[in-house]
Amino acid sequence: MKIGVLGTGDVGRRLASKLSGLGHEVTLGSRTADNPVAAAWAREHQGHHDTFAGAATHGELVVNATGGLVALAALKAAGTANLDGKIVVDVSNPLDFSQGFPPRLVVPAAGSVAEQLQQAFPRTRIVKTLNTMHNTLMTDPAQVPGPHNVFVCGDDQAARAQVADLLKSFGWADRQILDLGGLSAARCVEPLVLLWISLSGTLRTSDFNFAILR
Repeated sequence: MKIGVLGTGDVGRRLASKLSGLGHEVTLGSRTADNPVAAAWAREHQGHHDTFAGAATHGELVVNATGGLVALAALKAAGTANLDGKIVVDVSNPLDFSQGFPPRLVVPAAGSVAEQLQQAFPRTRIVKTLNTMHNTLMTDPAQVPGPHNVFVCGDDQAARAQVADLLKSFGWADRQILDLGGLSAARCVEPLVLLWISLSGTLRTSDFNFAILR
């Protein structure tokens, strides 16, 4: 599949590398076409790099790996027409570090970043997932032994199912993938990042995840 990944930070490059390794044709998108980080990634992984709009045009599926505070601007730069009808996998967290650490969670009027994006792009199918863990675990769930979970939510059931299949290709088992239903569930999973940050300091590691035991 052709996939556009928006964002050249650790998360974007991690996901783009995994997707490329699985055989997908990946374009890493950034604000400018000459981004040196994106160009270096493309050379190393035999992929492509372009602007946000170029990556969105390329992708049959698009991953938003930009920060939650700039996600709306990034998707606007990607272009409404370039996202129409497509699945956008949103892994962002709206964290504000302007006042130091720990960061503050910024909650958009829509209730979550994912819902904000869905309102702005009604013909795009937004699916929230992977935002509650470290980026290394996103693409290698076996890094943490035992039962632990990844959450998926979105208003389009078929889109959620397709994203679940993508997660399975990363190594997530059926029993680990929890479908939370509609996108309003993003109001619950986005704030979890604050607990994750606190736990990472307490545990002195990022090699952990949330598990739902029943």
